[in-house]
Amino acid sequence: MQRRTVLFTRQPRWTRNYKKLIHCIPNDAKSWIFEELSLTQRIKRNCGTQFGVQLLRQQRNKPFPDEARVLAIARYQHALVREVLLHCGDMPLIAARTIIPWATLQGAQRRLSYLGNRPLGEVIFSYPGLKRLSLEIVKVEPNDWCEAWFKTLEIDHSVWGRRTVYSIAGSNLLVCEIFLPSVLKLL
Repeated sequence: MQRRTVLFTRQPRWTRNYKKLIHCIPNDAKSWIFEELSLTQRIKRNCGTQFGVQLLRQQRNKPFPDEARVLAIARYQHALVREVLLHCGDMPLIAARTIIPWATLQGAQRRLSYLGNRPLGEVIFSYPGLKRLSLEIVKVEPNDWCEAWFKTLEIDHSVWGRRTVYSIAGSNLLVCEIFLPSVLKLL
């Protein structure tokens, strides 16, 4: 059976964004979680030409049941699942997982399936009709990571992330971003 993710041992447990939750989030993670503009642009301002995207996997796959629910697609329905690391030089900053339903990959959005090592944020933030529909937050524990990434990313404590549903011309996609300890040192 094909694994649904190369990053995690299981689906992270997402929490809806609510006012009291903000007090549980460390200050250095808050600005990244609640960033309204493109994370790609924010990292590029700090890293310049050192910025890069490492494609870990991109393929047709079943999303996690919770991802399908958030996107309002059937649990058995396949989607384009893309997992990447955003880097500054050799330093990984963000682990990202994107779920794009096939219905979203029609028309002009078809180019989303051919990103390769291009950052998704660079493309979707260029769409004039981009809307953020929801934001959820997660605290990922060290044992939630697949062993290979746990060691590679040198994760020794819990890290925070966000999951956002975006709408482009009425079609949705889900972007999950986990903020690795090194990104919290950037402005």
